[in-house]
Amino acid sequence: MLNAAAYVINYIIDMGASVMLPIVIALISIAIGVKVGKAVRSGLMIGVGFVGLGLIVDMMNAEVGPAAQAMSERFGLTLSVVDVGWPGMSPITWSSPIATVAIPVAIGVNVLMLLLKLTKTVNIDIWNIWHMTFTGAIAYAVTGNFAIGILGVVVHAAVSYKLGDLWGPLLTDYFELDGLTAPHGTSAYMAPFACLVDWIIDKIPGVNKIDLTADTLQEKVGVLAEPVVIGGILGTIIGFLAGYDPQGAFPLGIKMSAVMVLMPKIVKCIMDGLMPLTERAKEMMNAKFNGAEFYIGLDPAVLLGDPTVVSAGLIFIPLTLLFAVLIPGNTILPFGDLATISFFIAISVAVHKGNLFRSLISGSVIMIVTLLITNQTVAWTTALAVTTGSIEPGNLLAAMDQGGCPITYIFTGLFTRENIFGLILVAAVYAVCLVFSVMHSKKRAAELAAEDAEL
Repeated sequence: MLNAAAYVINYIIDMGASVMLPIVIALISIAIGVKVGKAVRSGLMIGVGFVGLGLIVDMMNAEVGPAAQAMSERFGLTLSVVDVGWPGMSPITWSSPIATVAIPVAIGVNVLMLLLKLTKTVNIDIWNIWHMTFTGAIAYAVTGNFAIGILGVVVHAAVSYKLGDLWGPLLTDYFELDGLTAPHGTSAYMAPFACLVDWIIDKIPGVNKIDLTADTLQEKVGVLAEPVVIGGILGTIIGFLAGYDPQGAFPLGIKMSAVMVLMPKIVKCIMDGLMPLTERAKEMMNAKFNGAEFYIGLDPAVLLGDPTVVSAGLIFIPLTLLFAVLIPGNTILPFGDLATISFFIAISVAVHKGNLFRSLISGSVIMIVTLLITNQTVAWTTALAVTTGSIEPGNLLAAMDQGGCPITYIFTGLFTRENIFGLILVAAVYAVCLVFSVMHSKKRAAELAAEDAEL
């Protein structure tokens, strides 16, 4: 029975997020009372949105990836371990024995926390349970203890749902995604660093007055601050940094302009598809929990419709390569995740209310911390890849997405007890950042309440 269930789960997962999510969301919608026709249409709209996102991400990987590689070769980077990114690490994670039970475990944790009123997040993004699975899979690969692996899934899931509670108001306030949250992925677990950075900047006279948002930039430079222009300029600069001639650099700029224009339209397809489910889920939750507030947990891809998020992501492509060169002892060559760095800093942009200046500072902290942790987890990600038969023994493999996750590093480090000083340092800093995240969330809630009272 368990083998049959695992086969069905893996069969659906293998079809990818663009197929799995529409099926899951259509079935959930029907189950909670959405009409069949509307539920099917919603699922298809979400599928269309994720296909569109996939096409854009694939294009960015195909175009920006070689540019990043050319940049590293042009500037003589000789880093020995290549970052395979989430496109390489997610299938490896799903190949782990932990993956067969990770989805029901993560869902079970969510349901239990909802019943105990420990979270307001209702996660419907089954695909991204791979982030939680990764922590369990790494822990199992390193310790050989299946129970520790399952505990890793439980811990990561619980932390993710609490992060979803913190970021829900931000998604409503900044991204205007009412009732939604993004509880998982690099965006969710790295945003606490932005909260600490935001607090520090607030304490620095003069610096705390710098405000470079899309609106203020447009007031100062006019059409040059429009997303289509920013995309073209950044894409062209990346091309020239890679050593391209104008025939190579300008087409890259045009394609990045296309990303800036098309991404919000594609995200809107996903939002349109989610509306029936979101509205019905709110009705049910309000009826069952006496009007308590809940957030529907989704893929952080829905945050990429914001031009500041995408602009910052493009800026961090060369910056991350620069950090890789400057960090002492770094062996990671950023590659697989370069085209999708927007995922790393998306919620941070909301923390800073779209302030590009602050986003670049906190984003720099985030990418440096990611690289530092990824260096510490190379042996672990390699062990996972070897045990799943994904690479041959003797090779090394790294992934900034999840391999640089503080949650995974802290949890697994508690059982391996390697580099105790590094473990204590990361755990202490991350704990402080989480405290500041709670403070930031309460402060933002008070500000919104004051604004509502004025209205």
